[in-house]
Amino acid sequence: MDQITFYTGLSPTEFFTILTIMVFVYRTVSAMFVSPEDYNKPPVVSLKTNIRFDDPKPTPEPVQLGQITEPELRPYNGSDPSKPILMAIKGQIYDVSTARNFYGPGSPYAMFTGKECSRALALLSFKPEDINGNLEDLDEPELAVLEDWEYKFMEKYPKVGQLVPEKRIQQNEHKEEIEDNLNLDEGKD
Repeated sequence: MDQITFYTGLSPTEFFTILTIMVFVYRTVSAMFVSPEDYNKPPVVSLKTNIRFDDPKPTPEPVQLGQITEPELRPYNGSDPSKPILMAIKGQIYDVSTARNFYGPGSPYAMFTGKECSRALALLSFKPEDINGNLEDLDEPELAVLEDWEYKFMEKYPKVGQLVPEKRIQQNEHKEEIEDNLNLDEGKD
């Protein structure tokens, strides 16, 4: 007992009282944490109480659209749940339906869907006037940002089509009509 007083400067009663309090605090605090035996065990989660673990509906295969115009792209903005969510970058159309939480209605990037959004991505802009495909006055760093976005989309989302100007579609339809008429005329001979 003399050594406790010598080394700690406390009386034996004070020492054992403090020791008892420290053990109590240690056990109370350590009970709040995972025991070492349970540390490497996976957590137990009930599927009934946690809805987010329910099996989601399987994502349908992306529909290949081919060449479409901007007005034809607009309905694919997520407002119709039966249609995929699409957006275009540098004229390439990507199906972003798998990221509905980012691109679906009411989500942070919903304003880009159903549109060509290259300029807005290059400028990191959410301004409606920047949501277009005009890249004319962009500088090198902005084009590099756009290229990064494009690579991310290429890796993450399926390409389902290509955006073309309206005039080109009308010219192609007119050209096909002419070819069909020529083929019909040749068949008569």
